Order: sequence, then C-alpha cells, then structure tokens
Amino acid sequence: MLMIVSETADKIKSMEIRGAGRIARAVAEALRDHALAVPARDPDVFRQEMERAAAMLLATRPTAVSLPNAVHVVMAGLDHAKTAEDARAGVVRRADDFIRSSQHAVEQIAQFGASHIRDGDTILTHCNSEVALGCIIEAHRQGKEIEVFATEVRPRNQGLITIRTLNDAGIKTNFIVDSAVRSFIHDIDLVIVGADAVTVNGAVVNKIGTAQVAHSAREARVNMIVAAETYKFAPRTILGELIRIEERAGSEVLPDEIARTLPHVTVRNPAFDVTPAGYIDLIVTEKGAIPPQMAYVIIRDYLGWGIDEFHLAFGPAGPNGDE
Repeated sequence: MLMIVSETADKIKSMEIRGAGRIARAVAEALRDHALAVPARDPDVFRQEMERAAAMLLATRPTAVSLPNAVHVVMAGLDHAKTAEDARAGVVRRADDFIRSSQHAVEQIAQFGASHIRDGDTILTHCNSEVALGCIIEAHRQGKEIEVFATEVRPRNQGLITIRTLNDAGIKTNFIVDSAVRSFIHDIDLVIVGADAVTVNGAVVNKIGTAQVAHSAREARVNMIVAAETYKFAPRTILGELIRIEERAGSEVLPDEIARTLPHVTVRNPAFDVTPAGYIDLIVTEKGAIPPQMAYVIIRDYLGWGIDEFHLAFGPAGPNGDE
C-alpha cells in the first residue's frame, strides 16, 4: 500500500528528485496519491495509514524544511474529518492546493526577483535553484542584457543542470569550479541563490558552499539576494530548534575503492551550510522582498505559526522535548 510513497522517498533520498520546491511538490503528490489508494473506510485506520506515509517521507531529507512544511499543510486535511471519505477529500484538496500555490510562487518570485536585476548585470548563482533561476530567466525575458557565473557545485555537480537551463534560455553563462568564486567576485554585480530553509532570525540554510559565496560577496560589497518560497521558512526555529545539517555518504566525494585504501582518512560530506542573516541583503518570496530580519513575519503571518501556537502544540519543553 505504501509503494507510491516508498518510491518517492527513495527518489528524494537518492537525489533523483532534488531542489526544495520540487521535493515539496513531490511529497504533496505522494500523499495525495496515497490517500486515493488507501481503501480504509474507518477514519482512524485511514489516519494511521496517512501518518505512516508522512513519517516515511519526513525521514528522507532532514535539512529541507519545505518537506515537513508540505507534509504539515497536506496532513491538516485530516483535521476535523468525521469519516474516511471526508479525510481523503481533505488531504487531496490540500495537496492540490499546495502544488498549485507552489508553482504559482515560482512565477511570482521570478517577477519580484527580476525587478532587482539591472540591465547589464553580471550575476553569480550557486547550486540549482528553480526560483533563483526563475528570477534570472525572467530578467532575460524582459530584455535585460545579463551574464551569469554558475558554480560546479561539488560533489553532486548540480551546476550542470543550472548551465543547461541557462543555455537553453539563451543566457551567456560562465561555468566555474566552486573554489574560483573568490577569483571572479569582483566581476559580479549581484549574487542570487535559493534556499533549503530560512530560520526565524533570517539565516539561510542552502547548498554547501553558499556561506563561502556570501562571505566573498560581502567582502567585495556585492549584494546578495536569496529567492525562497514562504514554505521554506522554518517555524520550529521560533523556539530555538536548530536545523539539522544533512551529511551524505563519503562515497559521493571519494569512491569506496579508494577510501578503503586510506584507513586513517574520514570523508566528511555535509550537504548544506548556514549563511548568517548579516550577509544577506534581501529575501525574495512570493509575498514580496523582505530584509532577512523580517523572517519571523513570514512564519507568523503566512505559515500560521506563532510562539503561542508552538507552546500549545509542544508544551514549554519545545518541539524536541528538551527543557
């Protein structure tokens, strides 16, 4: 019965499905399809099956906040349902609404982000962000003459997807290794990246190497914009919960057959890093552009989580149960 969910979970774990927005939509689709496939007529049994599916998806990528936010939104369709059919309809409706709003958010962010790109700008982007690329491509579509520097993004080489997308859009692009950012930063007018998570204090969790890009940009006085849908903001950071940085298999960096010959070497492979709010000039969302210090407003007003709600949901011990 969990085949649909299991397949999606495996694709997210293996990064066949990658990018926070794409992951969130895939999760919503999997929960919707699972709800339609569950034959249960008893509402309690239906809820148990949906919670099993949600738990399987939540275990896949610990850093991508879009994933638990998508699960939270879709699973709220179970609330107040008195029959299995009501619950099923609620899950399907909320999943479809989430997918639709996510796709619309990308378009809205592209419009807002493009307005911050000037004619003649040279832009640096890191990793493969659907929304960051949307801003760049929309600026090009508006007739602005722009040039892009795109990083390789080791060890999974997501930069290859980025340069194909930019090339297909007809945008002049330079492909550089991650460690060359400092060498080219004085040729850059603007940095635009995506986000996997935004914390309550405006710090941004994104692909490993983003913090180094931000540091170089700040040193060179180059503005840095983060493009992020509101569902990438991390509500639980209100109570001080830290976002766990996923560390992936060392074999992505060094093949196992080589690693076995180096018994004293441990390969460390964090997938993400944290960029302080002070290195970020603007966060562009589908609700508009905000300074990073206003991240709490997004969490409170658009995700519907405030400090009071968290204490009601988790008690004074917080979401981890720690005092």
